[in-house]
Amino acid sequence: MAYQCYAYADPVFGPAMRIISSITNSAFALVTTSFAHGYPNGTVVRFDIPPALGMIQLDQMTSPVVVTGPTTFKINIDTTNFAPFVIPVGLSSKINVCGLCVPIGSKNDTLAPAEINLL
Repeated sequence: MAYQCYAYADPVFGPAMRIISSITNSAFALVTTSFAHGYPNGTVVRFDIPPALGMIQLDQMTSPVVVTGPTTFKINIDTTNFAPFVIPVGLSSKINVCGLCVPIGSKNDTLAPAEINLL
């Protein structure tokens, strides 16, 4: 069943919230998003993990990201002993059960100039 979670693929303001597809149980967890996240290295994200998805230990934790691909990044959080992240099956499609990563800041050493002026 498809769940009713939604995130804009090309938001006006960025970086933007992304829906999490998977999180590994490892010393430096690998997070996969449902589509390209667009985060630069050093973006600090907060995790919103509903109990139905497991890995509730990660809920409300923050970490800077190290980008490994267009839909993946690593975080400096050891999730080895956390409950596994799972997307449940068999729930009503009207239930919004989605793990989210929400950008809350940046940990960059330098500022990059704007490339496009949208105003």
